Amino acid sequence: MEELRNHGYEVGPGSMYPMLNQMQTAGILTSTEEVVGGKRRKNFRATAAGRKLLKEARAKLRELASEVLDDKDARRRK
Repeated sequence: MEELRNHGYEVGPGSMYPMLNQMQTAGILTSTEEVVGGKRRKNFRATAAGRKLLKEARAKLRELASEVLDDKDARRRK
């Protein structure tokens, strides 16, 4: 949540943890629990399927960004 906040997104635990749990149920995340300072902490990691999905999403995002940022009309006018 802190990393998202650093990028201008305000996401609270009531939104974040249900999403993480859904991703775990879908098999793209796994989790471990530990107690830190008397509080239970849940740490999430991407599974092999999750890493594959992320790789595919990054490729699609790069393609989209390339299309959006490539101003072909401006080059034609030159």
